[in-house]
Amino acid sequence: MLRRVLRALRDTRGVSALEFAIISPVLLTVTFGVFQFGITMNDYLILTNAAAKGAMTLALSRGTSTPYASTTAAINAAASTLVTANITVVAKVNGVACTTDSTCSAILVVGQPALVKTTYPCNLTVMGINYAPGGCTLSAETAQMVQ
Repeated sequence: MLRRVLRALRDTRGVSALEFAIISPVLLTVTFGVFQFGITMNDYLILTNAAAKGAMTLALSRGTSTPYASTTAAINAAASTLVTANITVVAKVNGVACTTDSTCSAILVVGQPALVKTTYPCNLTVMGINYAPGGCTLSAETAQMVQ
């Protein structure tokens, strides 16, 4: 009987499976976390590019009849991989909010700064655990000089 116990203690078959079972939850959490962070970072880069396109469009829209609609269309086109309904756009010219085409047309003056700020919700949930329980929002802001 003692020999069987000693032989069982020296037997190393199955040890690597046991080690993998212990380390795999940590390894999977880190791996999925890296993927989720990469997706969020990609969304942020897309949003930043969309804000830059929107600011450039707004700055070049002086004299047009639809500066705000053109700006939001440029943002949505630049952020085509994001859910466009979730993108919030705030446009300002020289600190004054610009929410309609008529308002924007009236305040677009050469040399004034045209600012576009975009926000987008993000998801930092990895394997059922939300690492941003208070909410996660990506934000990008760009300004251009009105031409």
